[in-house]
Amino acid sequence: MEQFIVSARKYRPNSFETLLGQENIARALKNSILRGQLAHAYLFCGPRGVGKTSAARIFAKTINCANPGPDLEPCGECESCRSFAEGRSYSIHELDAASNNSVDDIRALTDKVRIPPQVGRYSVYIIDEVHMLSQQAFNAFLKTLEEPPAHAIFILATTEKHKILPTILSRCQTYDFNRISVDDMVRNMKDIAAKEGVTVSDDALHIIAQKADGAMRDALTLFDQTVAFCGKEISYEQVIKNLNVLDYDYYFSLTEDFLSGDYARAMLTFDEILSKGFNAQSFIGGLSSHFRDLLVCKNDASRSLLELAPSVAARYREFAGRCDVGFLFEALTITTACESAYKQSGNPRLLIEFALMKICNIVANFAKNAGSAALVSVPLTEKSSRLRTPPAATPASPAKPEQQEVKQPEVKKTHSTGLSIKEMMAQAKQEPVTAETTATETNQAAPDAARLTDVWKALAESENKMPRLSSALSNTTPTMNGKDIHFEVGNLAQKEWIDRTCRPRMEAFLQKQFADREIRLIVDVKETAETGRGMYMPSDKAKFLQENSPEFNELRKDFELEIS
Repeated sequence: MEQFIVSARKYRPNSFETLLGQENIARALKNSILRGQLAHAYLFCGPRGVGKTSAARIFAKTINCANPGPDLEPCGECESCRSFAEGRSYSIHELDAASNNSVDDIRALTDKVRIPPQVGRYSVYIIDEVHMLSQQAFNAFLKTLEEPPAHAIFILATTEKHKILPTILSRCQTYDFNRISVDDMVRNMKDIAAKEGVTVSDDALHIIAQKADGAMRDALTLFDQTVAFCGKEISYEQVIKNLNVLDYDYYFSLTEDFLSGDYARAMLTFDEILSKGFNAQSFIGGLSSHFRDLLVCKNDASRSLLELAPSVAARYREFAGRCDVGFLFEALTITTACESAYKQSGNPRLLIEFALMKICNIVANFAKNAGSAALVSVPLTEKSSRLRTPPAATPASPAKPEQQEVKQPEVKKTHSTGLSIKEMMAQAKQEPVTAETTATETNQAAPDAARLTDVWKALAESENKMPRLSSALSNTTPTMNGKDIHFEVGNLAQKEWIDRTCRPRMEAFLQKQFADREIRLIVDVKETAETGRGMYMPSDKAKFLQENSPEFNELRKDFELEIS
């Protein structure tokens, strides 16, 4: 039986051209070889499976190749290349720092560094997972890393750069490897599938690439797993079943429920998802990503951020056209808050179900708020004419002798449905202003003082999380001066605290209740002559004692105290 080699090893990059997604790093390394500017120490860092060790091997093989190609690709025929390919090279050494992390291992390495290479110009030491070295081992390695022999080159590879000592970092040229994009992984897997005689759809390859999260090695491992499950014919349905990935259809179906406000069907869909064995936290995370992708599709400039198969991207563009931006923002806010509170929740399922119900209610809230705004708003022409026109005298009411009759100026009719702003200003200058008109305008501009008692009581109840503030509001009678509502407190400290922490919230509550954004809440300090009551600041107490206590003043003089 022929020995099987996994795709991650069989199709491992063996030249700079085949190094996937790291073109800038490949170019920098090739230029350093061409110009003869080889450093004695390199640090390759980045996520797992992006080609750090492969790049180190390609670089080591290239600098020792006797006959490199015009593009600095190893020839594969010289003694150095053949010995490396057969695993018997004495010029390229690989060390796993996870299992060789002691001081004795580093001492053995420093003794080996002194020996010149038998084949090739350089002895290259590739130390993988270098962050696993102990601090003592790092310190023992410092001198050798800073001043190695002329034939020695160190290449350190790590996934956790932050764990490496700054003294090590300062001695190395650092190259940061990027995550491999979904499109690059799909193209690479498509080439490998063609070489292996496997038929697979683009949608299935996109699912595998997204599951790999930027790591090519993980993608090829999932590809082998899928081939073992499905055989040579791989479909999208088989991939999501094998990899336990939630189908996009569930998210689109839930979006339909959200837009129609059908929370019962949304909860049934969530129950079906749980019954198929999917993790609830993964579901709510996927729903957040779903809303993010819909939001990305709302703008032509951001559609390039969508890393999905073409057929799935078309569905996202279709659904994005049916969703309002405000709805998507509100839904994404709900799902992210639910996701962050999931681990602390005592009933995670109820938490997610409640989030689904709140999303279903977004459209209804938007419609309700729009209807309320339509009821409150008054057309400009109707409002201005109501403010200018004095009330007509009824036949039953006798005319008052002291009241002068005001003749209403004639308004020219225009072809438009309303008056222009210029015409309204001209008419306002021509019209006389009477006492009744002024009173009418004042009553329209000022909030309803009769409602203030009920609104103030509601404000006190809304502040029940702060018992002292709620009690102070309940025991105080506010006064109204135009659109200013005055509220008295006992001392300056209370005023400063309310102004700093509570007043904006209380003022917003009053503006909402009166449907007037010009309402202002003013906190006043109550003036009191009672002895010592309402004085909380040390300066207030000291001032009161100086003014009212001779004994205090004599004591201050005897001890030569200065009161500030």
